[in-house]
Amino acid sequence: MWNTLKAHRAAVVDRRFETMLDTARAADFSAMAGDIRLDYAKTNIDASGRGLLLDLLEQTGVAAKREAMFTGAPINETEGRAVLHTALRNLDGGPVHVDGVDVMPEVLDTLARMGGFAESVRSGTYAGQGGRITDVVNIGIGGSDLGPAMGVLAMAPYHDGPRCHFVSNVDPADIAQVLRSCDPTTTLVIVASKTFTTIETMKNARTARAWMSEKVTDVGAQFVALSTAADKTAEFGIDPSRVFGFEDWVGGRYSMWGPIGLSLMVAIGRDAFHAFLRGAQAMDVHFRNAEWTENLPALLAIVGIWHNQVCGYATRAVLPYDNNFSRLPAYLQQLEMESNGKRVSMDGADLAVPSGPVVWGEPGTNGQHAFYQLIHQGTRVVPCEFLVAARGHEDALHHQHQLLVANCLAQSEALMKGRGLDEARSKLADKFKGHELDRQARHRVFPGNRPSITIAYPQLTPFVLGQLIALYEHRVFVEGVVLGLNSYDQWGVELGKELATALQPVVEGTQSVAGKDGSTAGLVDFLQAHGV
Repeated sequence: MWNTLKAHRAAVVDRRFETMLDTARAADFSAMAGDIRLDYAKTNIDASGRGLLLDLLEQTGVAAKREAMFTGAPINETEGRAVLHTALRNLDGGPVHVDGVDVMPEVLDTLARMGGFAESVRSGTYAGQGGRITDVVNIGIGGSDLGPAMGVLAMAPYHDGPRCHFVSNVDPADIAQVLRSCDPTTTLVIVASKTFTTIETMKNARTARAWMSEKVTDVGAQFVALSTAADKTAEFGIDPSRVFGFEDWVGGRYSMWGPIGLSLMVAIGRDAFHAFLRGAQAMDVHFRNAEWTENLPALLAIVGIWHNQVCGYATRAVLPYDNNFSRLPAYLQQLEMESNGKRVSMDGADLAVPSGPVVWGEPGTNGQHAFYQLIHQGTRVVPCEFLVAARGHEDALHHQHQLLVANCLAQSEALMKGRGLDEARSKLADKFKGHELDRQARHRVFPGNRPSITIAYPQLTPFVLGQLIALYEHRVFVEGVVLGLNSYDQWGVELGKELATALQPVVEGTQSVAGKDGSTAGLVDFLQAHGV
């Protein structure tokens, strides 16, 4: 099938897809899930190409694998685990079994406990030793940081709880800058580590505990643990009533729907957090039931496969025209690159095609004054994914939001249409003549025919946030199944951790650099000479 797809692409590679874009195509190459509209008409995918791509979903068994995921089968085969982040938002669904045990009672009980605790913090019933909690510091890394940090910022218009801060980097500057703005007597610290052994997280947690102990007598009373390691959390001094666990069938980058989302729940409240879960649940239902031609996660996936594996575009830009979504590119970077950044298939064989793309981006319109130059006129094609809301949250500045929307739509149009040499010449004919006119005009040519999709929604609400994040989760799932890899392990993270642990005593000077390569040994010597 890959050869067939590449042959089809070769046959249409020089086609200007602007010439295909009439009203009928705009309708046929758009789809809806609730109020979310996906428009992928500004790509070079035609009806035949789409048919081939959808055939790929059938040939690789996406539907069966999808059902296996939702019903608790161990689709994370390298670790022998189920993949059930969907159960965390299964508010109205039936039982979900893992090894014959229905996990939903425990999921719902944990959610209820989270809600009760969050509301007690928000109301002041649960207070610090200096009074009402004013600040929440979430200490985690990877999925224990990126999800809630992205969500809290995205939901800024709904904040009516304590201020939320996020610490992830072991660089002491990170935690020092956060704690400097907080009062230890009115700060709640959330330590997010499933095993309670994550090196960066626990180092920062101990720093926070030492900071708090200078002003607080019962330090443990102002700590919360998001962990399953009850013995370690007890040793740290955290009461079991403030420990919220989750099972190993919830991967870190898929965990913000449960206890890892506690900071978001404290910020926006239990009801808004439930709306966030219901948005994700609605996308789950859509993904399970919609036909492929109307299925947003499937369509988003085949567009990604077309651009990356078929066309060879190795990168993907995520461009939210929503400043509250400024952390979305970083969140999706982990979601996609940690999930599908693999080199072997499920059976251990080398992949037949490239794996996941490099994902990056920034909010519009900031990016327009930074890297859009390369997107429009660079030598590499960068498929773009625009996200835009019909309405912002600043009603008095709606006219300014309209300008934001106009910029978003104009960028996708400009990527598609471009500007030819003749048009560039005509715009400069009153300023330049002859060779200089030609030289200047060439600098103003835009090749166009550069693909983009647009995801539009009414407003970034908790419900819509849930829909969008679940949409991208399922897109990653579909792409992983098609590629034949395991989207739910992350062995590539481990080697660097192991080497860092071994190198720490060398850096500290308690072990010799003997046996290290010349480059590493030289760098250690240099850094030690300058005070490390």
